[in-house]
Amino acid sequence: MPYYCSECKKRFSVRINTVMESSNIRYRDWAVATYLVATRPKGISSVQLARDLGISQSAAWFLLHRLRESWRSLAGPDLAMAGPVEVDEVYLGGREKNKHADKKGRTNKTVVVGIRDRKTGTIRAVPIPETTAARLVQFVETNADPDSKKFTDENRAYNDLKNHQTVNHGDGEYVRGEVHINGMESFRALVRRGYSGAFHHIEPKHLHRYINEFAGRLSDKSAGAVERMGNIVGNVSSINRHCRYMEV
Repeated sequence: MPYYCSECKKRFSVRINTVMESSNIRYRDWAVATYLVATRPKGISSVQLARDLGISQSAAWFLLHRLRESWRSLAGPDLAMAGPVEVDEVYLGGREKNKHADKKGRTNKTVVVGIRDRKTGTIRAVPIPETTAARLVQFVETNADPDSKKFTDENRAYNDLKNHQTVNHGDGEYVRGEVHINGMESFRALVRRGYSGAFHHIEPKHLHRYINEFAGRLSDKSAGAVERMGNIVGNVSSINRHCRYMEV
């Protein structure tokens, strides 16, 4: 804490009001980790990051969760999407064929629902405890303008939405003019590849952070590595300062 504020009588460093606050991890490790996170399309596990940086797995886990907080704003401000929007769900959990005999048939999937604004490419997604019509419709109405066009698959839970059209995947229909959910299909594929290929298992209480990362990746997919690193670093620093005299 090399700096002292004469106004608030507190010491501070450049880590204050950033995700690096209260961390003893070196700046170089933060920089390399940011590069690795920005350039791995499916994400990177804490075990792999620990090997790459030569730090403990617990320190890498802490670092990654802090960086995931910076992805949250890449999903855009909490404003209603003008649309057209696509909506879909993804179910995460073990495959039935891989379960032990005494656990087969049990429903233990974690559900994530997401929405994508075609105009901006912005994706927002959250884990939900159940896929009832009331919960799914509430999610869509919270994130989309009431007058926007809304596209889903044949899930009847969305039938009460206004300006709503569907594609019937069960009958092999995936595109009908402008009616499709291909953008959300890409998000679902990315989440599944990251879940099974990089992380293998995600605790439900931390799932929202991983989902923020996946949504941020696709929302920012047109950016190159350097630009994406800049976006992450820009979100690492809070706009709030230690006090009004502090400049970082």
